[in-house]
Amino acid sequence: MESETAILALAALAQSTRLDTFRLLVRHAPDGLAAGEIARALAVPQNTMSAHLNILARAGLVTSERHSRMIVYRAALARLRDLTLFLVKDCCGGRADLCGSLVEELNPCRSTEKVTP
Repeated sequence: MESETAILALAALAQSTRLDTFRLLVRHAPDGLAAGEIARALAVPQNTMSAHLNILARAGLVTSERHSRMIVYRAALARLRDLTLFLVKDCCGGRADLCGSLVEELNPCRSTEKVTP
């Protein structure tokens, strides 16, 4: 990822409604949500939500798909992955012992329970 692309994505997320919107869409991945549902969930007027969604889309953080009169938005998880990797690429000078806890926390979907054979 180029620095300018990362800056655009981070700038888009540097506003509370857009950050909340993106996090909501991540929770609803891969199905996504209709624009109206997002606006209702976050108690934001639909025209304001539309502007926020456009900013997120220009930053490559969300995608949209029209279904008749409804537009469904989805979090661009590949862009989130790329942005996260860009931010931690040089973590701790490559010392795995220093980055281990960070890497563990970046894997929230992994079960924290110990599996015994």
